[in-house]
Amino acid sequence: MTPGPAGHEVFTIALREGSDVIALRRSTQSVCRAAGLTGSPLVRMTTVVSEAGESLLGAPGLTARLCLEGSGTIVLAVRLGWRGASRPPSRLLDAAGRLLDDSGLRSAPDGTGQELLLAQRTPTPAAALGELALELRGRLAGDDSRADLVETLRTQNHQLLAALEESQHQQEELQRLNAELEETNAGVMALYSELTSELQATNSGVVALYAELEDKTRQLELAHAYKTRFWANVSHELRSPVNSVIALARLLLDSRAEPLTDEQRQQIALVQASGSTLLALVDELLDVAKAESGRLEPQPAATDLRALLHQLRGTLRGTTQAGVALRIPDHIQRAPLVTDEVMLTRILRNVLSNALKFTVEGSVELDITEQEDERGPRLVLTIRDTGVGIPADELDRVFEEFYQVRGPHQRGRAGTGLGLPYARRLTELLKGTLTLDSEVGQGTRVVIDIPALLPPPRETAPVVRSVLVVDDDETWLTGFRALLAELAGSVTVLTDSEAVVAAVEHERPDVVVLDLHMPGASGYQVRRRLADCPATAEVPVIVVTALEPADVDHVRLAPVRAVLNKSRLTPAILAASLGQEEYTAAARRPAARSPLPSPAEERR
Repeated sequence: MTPGPAGHEVFTIALREGSDVIALRRSTQSVCRAAGLTGSPLVRMTTVVSEAGESLLGAPGLTARLCLEGSGTIVLAVRLGWRGASRPPSRLLDAAGRLLDDSGLRSAPDGTGQELLLAQRTPTPAAALGELALELRGRLAGDDSRADLVETLRTQNHQLLAALEESQHQQEELQRLNAELEETNAGVMALYSELTSELQATNSGVVALYAELEDKTRQLELAHAYKTRFWANVSHELRSPVNSVIALARLLLDSRAEPLTDEQRQQIALVQASGSTLLALVDELLDVAKAESGRLEPQPAATDLRALLHQLRGTLRGTTQAGVALRIPDHIQRAPLVTDEVMLTRILRNVLSNALKFTVEGSVELDITEQEDERGPRLVLTIRDTGVGIPADELDRVFEEFYQVRGPHQRGRAGTGLGLPYARRLTELLKGTLTLDSEVGQGTRVVIDIPALLPPPRETAPVVRSVLVVDDDETWLTGFRALLAELAGSVTVLTDSEAVVAAVEHERPDVVVLDLHMPGASGYQVRRRLADCPATAEVPVIVVTALEPADVDHVRLAPVRAVLNKSRLTPAILAASLGQEEYTAAARRPAARSPLPSPAEERR
């Protein structure tokens, strides 16, 4: 800081001995008060000036010059100058830098020595700078008193130095705390990195486990499909020879056949009975396979419950053990019953047969209740027996296919473990419930609750009238035909891509399903030819390809109704694409679109 145009020198003192320093302090103190500095700023300024004067005593040509400077606010500046290379202590320079508004050591303006600036801003406006400087000069000129204030100055200096040391101690403590904080932050970051690594490892493990579960799920679904297909195939294959056995036994027992001995007749009757039992098991096995694949649907019709019960009574009477009473009521229904008679008969036969099998004394009884609730009219059939009962921990497992409760009660009693699961599945198909409760040694109770008026199945109309499929993959076409069977009235398959336009023009299908990669013309070329022909341009096209939709050049195909992936094709997706009538209408209207590629571009 140097005096500018608005600077005014107040006094200059040569500092040769201690009394000169005292005079400098007193003069500086007087000027500070006159300039409006009081309290802590005044003490800081006078103390630093006094300490600087004392530390520099003995320097050649040492002088102190006090000036009033400033353009907006008055700055009280003390400039200590001397010749030679002497320097004030670093401790003093540091203290001046902390306690004053401005300080600094520099070379003197004439280049022969050095100058120490000590400055403090004052609250006095600069407009009174000249008058204030003049007043201060007069006041200092008339003040010749040189009181001995050395002891007071030393006391204040010691206090200042003590304050500086305390400040230094606080600074060191702050640095130590900062170091500890940095160390703590480093530990936190290390822990965060470790946790992040562990979380990434855990996520990787979860992703791998999820992928494994998906794979296992696919394997189970495939195994389930194989099992269902196996049941259906085996059932079909067994039915023919079993029917032949029954038919042959019936011929041998016919009264018009050659006479048989009593023993032969008894043996053939056993063959016929065993064949009939085996045929019933095969039929049930086939129905289970159909139910699991969703192909077994009830066929509701008016049902005579009394006749159904009479038939059951006659069928099951021969399987009842001695000492067991079978009670099937001669029920006369009060309200109409509309259900699938065959399914209801099989449900009751399976549950009653199961009860008779494991009841050696007592009774097996069927109760029938017709009731109505918020769901409508209901038919509730309750079967109670006094048989061996089922342990509580196995009540749920008896509805697992092929599961049988182990124990001595199983000896000599053949069975597949399909009776109860099959009965529950048929009950659910009739929109009802089958529940079971039992106690070992006390018997079992089965409750079958079904609607008395089963609604007829919805008739599903084809989504479209006709579809033309263009693809050369015979293996894929086999499954795709089955997928289209319930969605289209008729399906035409074309493996020659060169003949598509003529076939579409002749058949006029509702939709063309087009593969992209085929021998001869590609799907892109076929789509262009269809669009260029006025007779086929408005026929909607669905692209079904092994490529991902993102990898297909949609511009070259425009317009098409949809682009579907072969591996993710489902009946719902295909039905939604086939049934987009609003899209079809839009596609058949002229629309601004990118022009189709030229034949030269088509060959790229």
